[in-house]
Amino acid sequence: MNIADASLPIHAALPAVRAALREESTLVLQAPPGAGKSTVLPLALLEEPWLEGKRVWMLEPRRLAARNIAARMAALLKEAVGETVGYRVRFESRVGPKTRLEVLTEGLLTRRLQQDPLLEDVGLVIFDEFHERSLQTDLGLLLCREVQALREDLRLLVMSATLDAEGLGRFLGAPVVRVEGRAYPVEVRYLASDPQGPLGGVVAAGVSRALREEEGDVLVFLPGVADIRQAQRLLAGRHPEVRITPLYGDLPLAAQQEAILPDPLRRKVVLATSIAETSLTIEGIRVVVDPGYSRLPRFDAKSGLTRLETVRVTRDVAEQRAGRAGRLGPGVCYRLYSAATFAQLLPERRPEILEADLAPLALELAGWGVQDICALDWLTPPPVGAVRQAQELLSALGALEGGRLTERGRALLEWPTHPRLACLLVEGATLGEGALAADLAALLEERDPLQGAGADLSLRLETLRRWRQTGQAPPGAEAGILERVERLSRQWRARLGVPPSNAIPAPRAIGRLLALAYPDRLAQLRPGERSRYRLASGRGVRLPPDDPLEGAPWLAVAHLDAGAEEGRVFLAAEVSPEAVEPLGKTVEVLEWDERQGELIAERQQRVGVLVLAREPFSPSLEQKGPLLCRVLRREGLGLLPWTEGLRQWQARVESLRRWRPEEGWPEVSDTWLLENLEGWLLPWLLPVRRREDFGRLPLREALEALLPWPLASRLETLAPTHLQVPSGSCLRLIYSPDGSPPVLAVRLQEMFGQADTPRVNEGRTPVMLHLLSPARRPVQVTQDLRSFWNTTYPELRKELRGRYPKHPWPEDPWRAEPTRGPKPR
Repeated sequence: MNIADASLPIHAALPAVRAALREESTLVLQAPPGAGKSTVLPLALLEEPWLEGKRVWMLEPRRLAARNIAARMAALLKEAVGETVGYRVRFESRVGPKTRLEVLTEGLLTRRLQQDPLLEDVGLVIFDEFHERSLQTDLGLLLCREVQALREDLRLLVMSATLDAEGLGRFLGAPVVRVEGRAYPVEVRYLASDPQGPLGGVVAAGVSRALREEEGDVLVFLPGVADIRQAQRLLAGRHPEVRITPLYGDLPLAAQQEAILPDPLRRKVVLATSIAETSLTIEGIRVVVDPGYSRLPRFDAKSGLTRLETVRVTRDVAEQRAGRAGRLGPGVCYRLYSAATFAQLLPERRPEILEADLAPLALELAGWGVQDICALDWLTPPPVGAVRQAQELLSALGALEGGRLTERGRALLEWPTHPRLACLLVEGATLGEGALAADLAALLEERDPLQGAGADLSLRLETLRRWRQTGQAPPGAEAGILERVERLSRQWRARLGVPPSNAIPAPRAIGRLLALAYPDRLAQLRPGERSRYRLASGRGVRLPPDDPLEGAPWLAVAHLDAGAEEGRVFLAAEVSPEAVEPLGKTVEVLEWDERQGELIAERQQRVGVLVLAREPFSPSLEQKGPLLCRVLRREGLGLLPWTEGLRQWQARVESLRRWRPEEGWPEVSDTWLLENLEGWLLPWLLPVRRREDFGRLPLREALEALLPWPLASRLETLAPTHLQVPSGSCLRLIYSPDGSPPVLAVRLQEMFGQADTPRVNEGRTPVMLHLLSPARRPVQVTQDLRSFWNTTYPELRKELRGRYPKHPWPEDPWRAEPTRGPKPR
């Protein structure tokens, strides 16, 4: 095949690529921008013998790039698009019976795989611009590698301008071919310090400087469409002699071509989003102005919400942007930040799989038969929390049950959109509201045509339908966005087989459909509030100030910002209580109210955490016992009716466990009791409903049941609670759970005549005597009573008899009469 422009760098690498693909099933190609990898290489491979007449698919991350690359390749062949080369993007295809090379947007690959799991008529899949690491790219590569395990003749070619080619080659077990670039030098100019003020003003000043200092057309990178419009207004006023053209994915095709093609009469400034970073070649560009920002979706697994964030670009993106100035000749890149800031940029972008809502991926993989997503051989494994969040959403939508795809899930998989919107469309058709569902799905997927008009989605619907009737955009509405919304709605209506409707929908019909697609975002007004709500997911959200929806008891929320503490609602609709009720599920709630100190046992009709109705029920011991044990572990054994006697019972058993380990005395320490509540206390917990009920439990019976019969009968013998002393008094012994000798506190005069220290534990353990003065103050602590009488008592007698003259202090304590009180008169 004779392909023009043989000077492109890719031509030198074609022999190596052909040789590698003859021998290997997978190849990694690294080639700089402008090398011809996206146009020349796919055409050059069409006649390879290993293709055997099969098709080549090439994946592009964006619709605009897919269309333009297909058109460029068709032009090289001097054919129309749809002959040898065609393209497919969502809702649009130009493919004919002779087409052998199809350029597809990445999402269509997984869609085609679901229909044809072996890709029977495809011989080569090319992943272009792989460095962007979109979610669909990672998923497509994983699935294609699984197909390769069944089809040895399927080849994969992974291409990129900037990526870790060696690391990717090792992961894929594939060789790497590098293409030397033909890049022209690009002079990079920085600001002395990072600028302050609105981005549009900073960019306008930077573009004015570039127009003043350099020749040629200018490409400007901006985070989003709002930034593009602000800069466009400012530049149009300052430079009427220059043509200012926006470039972003939602532009009509004619407007995109206007930005891409050169203007022979005037200099041109192209204001583009990140869409212009890679595949597109914009004619005439010699200067790049880059403020260094991107607008990226960030999924928060904790809230289940995605927010768009304007963030600093990574270093590889900054280099790629600068390279656009060197495609056609020497160029200049104005970075609207300091060199110090560039040095601090992260080296490379994070794969989208780490940041994205994974619900579409989880649905696709469920359709592929995968249950354990994290166990797959990912280049970058997805976060476990985000996977769990995605599967929970799909279960709430009825797409998954027990981790497996349901019939409803298969129906949602047929729709090329997010599972939420697929659910909205399917439910709309079921309820006879197909036209309404098509309009709502289109409004939610496109940008808001009524920026700053509050959160009420019904206003957008009325605006769309009025515009469809009259062709006139109402004040405050953007006709271009309405045109795109209507184009998308028309596609959905065609699939549903319904005509358009411009009638006013039934009250709260919008909210009913939204609630089915966003069950986790059903919102209930907080008591005493007008604009603050609680979502079914448990998160708090707030309406904009003075919003028309304020005070509505129930809302179905479609778009919101996750927020730091409380999210902000962007698009929502009121829902009737009657529409909410069928969404609820009856659950038995058994929980402990710590503040009130009581057991809550209710059958609740709930949507998420929101309670629609409740009624009490009486739980069985098996139901509530484990919960009450958890309460005890959290709050401690002090909730139980301990007495000093029960604590002494515990200490006596613990002492015997240490004194007589051979007899198998059980452990009854607090630690053991807490750890084993289910084994000894559970049967007694049935009456407990409030905290104070713990204090009424028969704790003695529960504890004594821990002792088997032989040991229970020996407890009083081996570790008696009291001992009789010579005076006749029966005095209490104090045991310690650590097994130390029990303490007997006794007045010295009551022990006259006793020579040996009393003992317990069948005489093995002497007690610790605390000998007291007549005022019951300890005067001696001893386990050797005989030694006390012989050595210590005489000294004590001298000291104490003057202090306590009414009490006997005989010289010979061995023969003295033991007494409980003072001497008789």
